[in-house]
Amino acid sequence: MVIDDPLDFEGEVDPLLSAPRPTKRKKIIGLDDLLIDYCAAGKDELKASAAKSKGRPNGYNSDDEDKQVTEKEINFCKFVDDCEEKAKALDPGEDVPLWGQKVFGCQKSPSILNGTGVENCQLLQSFCGDEHLGFDLEIEQGEGFLEGMLMDGWLLKLVLVYGSVEDSIASWTLTKSLYSSNKKLQDSASEFWGSLLSLNEDDKPLVNFGYFPSYSILKGAILNYEYLNGDPCTNARTSETAVAGTSNDGPPQNITAWLRIVSACCKIRQMHPVFSTSEAEDLLVIVISLFLDRQLEGLLLIMGDCLNSLGLYFNTSEWESSCLMVAESISKRVRMDLNCLRIVDCITGTNDRSKFLRSQLALQLLKNSFGLKVANIEKILKSVTSVNVKEKECNFFMLYLYLVLMDNLLFSSDAFRNKPAITEAWRNYLRNCSMQIGCTDWRFYASKVRNKASYLLQGVISKKPGGGGSTSSQ
Repeated sequence: MVIDDPLDFEGEVDPLLSAPRPTKRKKIIGLDDLLIDYCAAGKDELKASAAKSKGRPNGYNSDDEDKQVTEKEINFCKFVDDCEEKAKALDPGEDVPLWGQKVFGCQKSPSILNGTGVENCQLLQSFCGDEHLGFDLEIEQGEGFLEGMLMDGWLLKLVLVYGSVEDSIASWTLTKSLYSSNKKLQDSASEFWGSLLSLNEDDKPLVNFGYFPSYSILKGAILNYEYLNGDPCTNARTSETAVAGTSNDGPPQNITAWLRIVSACCKIRQMHPVFSTSEAEDLLVIVISLFLDRQLEGLLLIMGDCLNSLGLYFNTSEWESSCLMVAESISKRVRMDLNCLRIVDCITGTNDRSKFLRSQLALQLLKNSFGLKVANIEKILKSVTSVNVKEKECNFFMLYLYLVLMDNLLFSSDAFRNKPAITEAWRNYLRNCSMQIGCTDWRFYASKVRNKASYLLQGVISKKPGGGGSTSSQ
């Protein structure tokens, strides 16, 4: 080894030294280079497409591919149509309409507005004969003068000061309340009568008067509003004339005043029984049927107050038989659809009478639906629980109605809470409905029946004798 020669390790590449950097690419690419690259890529695609076309039959073109796509689309559309037809076969019923029935038709022109005779009242005579009033009042201007006093509140103040009211004044204000198209005059007359029918702390009237609203007057007013007395489902009859200033069709604008006066008359029964038992039953049927009119939804509070007042109007000895008469009358007017659930749910009172009425309504509706001559709870329960949810012909919509009505029947009142056999049979059927109907069951209303049964089952388990009201809701 020569002394001047390099050592062995001096010729090795130092691993700590970085590798030499590659030569930098041109930052600027010319258009010619881009064109060359594009042409080269196009040639590669042409070669690939040519290689694929070798395996295809002669005469292939793009039209054949379009036809294949069109055929696939047609087949897919047929498949979708078949699925829809199968779904319709499972769901033969049409879309269920929402609840709501027509309760009022075209209103008649009230002849009672003409010739009220109020111009001959002593109050106007005293104003006309007094020379110290500072103005001349003619007899012909008397009614207009009284209307101004009524709307300004002075007529009520005068009556309260004197402590009495003439029959002609009372009759005139009642007529204005029930028939006037002037909203301010109508409200003032309703307030006037509300004060007359109010009682003080000693359950005595604030004002002495001998004229009271009668059933004939109130029933005549509701008929003038073209209330469909026989069947709310029938078409509205076209009357010859309509009330001036009101629409020809739809709910009357004076229905609010009518409800308030009926409610006020019920609250003074201890002082003066305005209605007989049969008359109160008829008025209760009318008020309940008003809940079917969707155009009256804004008056739910007023209708609910009138409904509760009528329910409390009956004596304890009268209520059970009267409740049965009302339930039978309502059940004949309402068809077995969502309207029957609406009728039951509108009885929202928490007192025992409201609960009993709700239970009796459900009982009569179920009795009529199954064609039973006698409303026997055991027969009704057997008829409901005999519905087999596994059958293809099972009417799930009707079963949904049965579930809600049956729950109201059993648990709105305490009549059946202490009958364990009935409660256990109902609980078992609800359990079967919730478990035997699959989540993928496409039959009409099947999923709603399953969900409703599960919901009601939890309520039945949690209910105890003397507990809360119904769990049903639409």
